[in-house]
Amino acid sequence: MGTRKEPRVLPLLPLRGIVVFPTMVLHLDVGREKSVRALERSMVEDNLIVLATQEEMHVETPTPDDIFRMGTVAHIKQMLKLPNGTIRVLVEGLRRSRILSYEQEEPYFAVRVEEIEEQRDVEDNETEALMRTALNHFEQYIRLSRKVSPETLTAVMDIDEPGRLADAIASHMALKIRDKQAILETVDVKARLEKLLEILNNEREVLELERKIGLRVKKQMERTQKEYYLREQMKAIQRELGEREGRAGEIEELREKLKKFDAPQNIKEKIEKEIDRLEKMPATSAESAVIRTYIDWLFALPWTQRTEDNLDLAHAEKVLNEDHYGLEKVKERILEYLAVQNLVGKLKGPILCLVGPPGVGKTSLGRSIARALGRKFVRVSLGGVRDEAEIRGHRRTYVGALPGRIIQGMKNAGTVNPVFLLDEIDKMAMDFRGDPSAALLEVLDPEQNHAFSDHYIEEPYDLSQVMFIATANTTHTIPRPLLDRMEVIHLSGYTEVEKLHIARDYLLPKQMKEHGLGKDKLQVHDEALMKIIRRYTREAGVRNLERQLATLCRKAAKLIVSGEKKRVVVTPNTVETYLGKPKYRYGVAEKKDQVGVATGLAWTEAGGDTLSVEVSVLPGKGKLTLTGHLGDVMKESAQAAFSYIRSRWEVLGIDPEFHEKTDVHIHVPEGAIPKDGPSAGITIATALASALTGRPVSREVGMTGEITLRGMVLPIGGVKEKVLSAHRAGLKTVVLPKENEKDLDDVPETVRADLRFVLVEHMDEVLKVALKEEVVAPPAWLKERADDGEEKPEAAVPSAAVLERGDAGREGDAGSVRM
Repeated sequence: MGTRKEPRVLPLLPLRGIVVFPTMVLHLDVGREKSVRALERSMVEDNLIVLATQEEMHVETPTPDDIFRMGTVAHIKQMLKLPNGTIRVLVEGLRRSRILSYEQEEPYFAVRVEEIEEQRDVEDNETEALMRTALNHFEQYIRLSRKVSPETLTAVMDIDEPGRLADAIASHMALKIRDKQAILETVDVKARLEKLLEILNNEREVLELERKIGLRVKKQMERTQKEYYLREQMKAIQRELGEREGRAGEIEELREKLKKFDAPQNIKEKIEKEIDRLEKMPATSAESAVIRTYIDWLFALPWTQRTEDNLDLAHAEKVLNEDHYGLEKVKERILEYLAVQNLVGKLKGPILCLVGPPGVGKTSLGRSIARALGRKFVRVSLGGVRDEAEIRGHRRTYVGALPGRIIQGMKNAGTVNPVFLLDEIDKMAMDFRGDPSAALLEVLDPEQNHAFSDHYIEEPYDLSQVMFIATANTTHTIPRPLLDRMEVIHLSGYTEVEKLHIARDYLLPKQMKEHGLGKDKLQVHDEALMKIIRRYTREAGVRNLERQLATLCRKAAKLIVSGEKKRVVVTPNTVETYLGKPKYRYGVAEKKDQVGVATGLAWTEAGGDTLSVEVSVLPGKGKLTLTGHLGDVMKESAQAAFSYIRSRWEVLGIDPEFHEKTDVHIHVPEGAIPKDGPSAGITIATALASALTGRPVSREVGMTGEITLRGMVLPIGGVKEKVLSAHRAGLKTVVLPKENEKDLDDVPETVRADLRFVLVEHMDEVLKVALKEEVVAPPAWLKERADDGEEKPEAAVPSAAVLERGDAGREGDAGSVRM
């Protein structure tokens, strides 16, 4: 046995999948936090560390029970931090060591070890014989495995110490961890050599078996090559005899199919060339399958097949009206296209982009257009697409390559002139794989899409006869060059009257049919439908309305099947029985006139909405606070409104030094929703004027418009959506910029009849309309002036232009909520 030193405490580095023997010098990559701390501790002291191997290498966080008790005390010769965060250390094994106990486990393992010195006085004939036998067996192992270089044998033969020789041979062999650990744990030199010889004999037998198996496989491969040669001879004989079997028959079928195939000449030549390549290629070749798939795609695409357009305007108008209520702009555009087709015979397919809130019928409108024209309909959803290859396809050099979605859609359509719907075009993204919106530029350009290039098909494909229809919720996320290639048609949302017609004539019959209810089973009064629209939904579209009607049908079906009722009649009084308590208060206008609170009109991607702007005046030193998740543009608009009010102190009767004595807090609920845009300028100015003068704002007035420092009111966008939200909220008067008068005709007649529109050019006109005359809660400086007998100046404001109708909106600004 070797001599032992006095036990001492050293840091422990657990190893995975490797056993370190004494005298070994090797690099280790260390990444676990405990191991790094053990290295750092060792470097601080004497550069010594214990290296012990885990029993199972997959254990990420080992415990003392997971680590072998025998290891090696090593000296850290070098340590280097790598860019990926791991540490590479160069260690040299010194002595075997047995772990007696674990002194600590956090923040690193520290163990008490007993170091075992190597026996050096073992030099007898038996040991010499064991060493020679071990070297002989190791030489045979190297010759059979070919995994160890011959130079290694030369280095090992120079070792004259029996213990070191056993360790060196074991370290160079590809052994299981437990076999290497067994040699490490054998302290006696003779016993270690005998253990090594046993392992070497087993490994040599295994390698002999591997060599025999390899010879068998080689013979099998030779036989396979012979069979391939014979098969090729058989194919030649079949060709001579005219038999149509195997590859020859397949090639002949493709050639006959090509003769009957209707396609441009360049496509036929391409297919002929690919058939020739397929014929010359071995059937077992991987590329032959790629070529065959490519030929099948060329055959499957429509090159000349087309459907005849139904150019009957009356029929088209009837179909569009059957499927959708309202949407006059879109229907008019389709009828114009048909009229031009009637006159010229052929027209490049238009590229329309339907923009509007969710649930207004954009996708279903595309299907109706296809039905009206008598064309095939194809829909491709682009939401979340971020790879250019999704549009243009992959090149055939890639494994599993396919054409892009455009060519796949054309194959599904089977004609060259379908209605092709590109759904959610505003929700495409881009990353390192390319920009799919840029790939769409060629698809949606009428001057280029007659020769669309797909990476997989390679040959130009004509898309000029396709009628492309894109849908989007907003245009601000669509790249400008792509948007420029499309004709944008806005679908703003439905009024309550339109929703009533849609629910009564389309949604309710559809849901009754799906739930197995006839007219004799369920009847819903118009007043009940209107209550559902007002009290249970709040949206620009009708998707949530359809869900409520489906709930109504389910409740009715349950009552009828259970036998409680034979027929269900839903009236305004019984709606709550089926749908529960109302979710919304009809009309969100303030219940009473309030000081410092003005109602603004906002644009959102889901339609219009109303927002309250609140202003509070507090004693202070002139601090202006803005809250409510406001964007930079809206904050600047609030600053401009504040400066305007300060400039009008004399007309409004405000203390000229109020900004030095008071703090002003402007808040726009709801605080969690981002808001931006300049259109809240006049609303903020009105709320400020109300709070500073004590005059309440009329609860029936809603307003929108951008303000300048001089008080000029500038035009804004999204007017139609904002007017619809004012109507939905129960407001009576809407204040709009004078320059938005050109958009009046787009607002539905039913809405214009219910609202009073005031068109203004200056902020003074807004205040004259919105502020009440009486002072409800005068600020402190107004009270002081009243005591002094001073007269408040009258507001010299021009009269506003009042119209009994409203305006239609332009495209709203981007953002979650745009004022």
